Amino acid sequence: MQTYIIGVAGGSGSGKSTIARNVLEVIGPENVAYIQQDSYYYDLKHLPSEIREKLNYDHLDAIDNELLFTHLQELKKGQGINKPIYDFKTHSRLERTEYVPPRKIILLEGILIFADSKLRDMIDIKIFVDTAADIRFIRRLKRDVIERGRSIESVIEQYLNTVRPMHEKFVEPCKKYSDIIIPEGGHNEVAMDILITKIKAVTNKQILNFV
Repeated sequence: MQTYIIGVAGGSGSGKSTIARNVLEVIGPENVAYIQQDSYYYDLKHLPSEIREKLNYDHLDAIDNELLFTHLQELKKGQGINKPIYDFKTHSRLERTEYVPPRKIILLEGILIFADSKLRDMIDIKIFVDTAADIRFIRRLKRDVIERGRSIESVIEQYLNTVRPMHEKFVEPCKKYSDIIIPEGGHNEVAMDILITKIKAVTNKQILNFV
């Protein structure tokens, strides 16, 4: 089955999920296999919690990109996958998985999807969400405190020790691989209109060929 992969990358808190949701709404969730790279963090439940909390989760080595690559290949072949479910509060995978059926369109989101050459070469439209560092930090701070039960001090420490340096090392350089750069994320209406027009032109053909 011929598929079309749309990749949405950018720093933590840049607005990738907002972009992805907008794309998902336009194409229709019934036509899309939505995959988040965050689901593929390695399972670290075998490590003590105090060690898990101090590891670098913004490095390429923290993500099982081989499994992600395999799952994308299976989806492209028309096979469903059992996607991992990751618990950010415990830094471990849940025992259950989520079944994702094959679709003509695969929407892939993640901070490091362009940093891995094998993943990057699979993506047909590469979108980079470019948002100012202070905005990204504020969004991450609010999310981690409210949704993931982190303390303000731990979020700041993690940002300074790993998030910021890894962004500069892995994420920012990947901007050069993108086909479309969207400043200010999903709030940039002009850029979103251009992106949606392009996606509609491409994906409508895929969907029509599928039904």
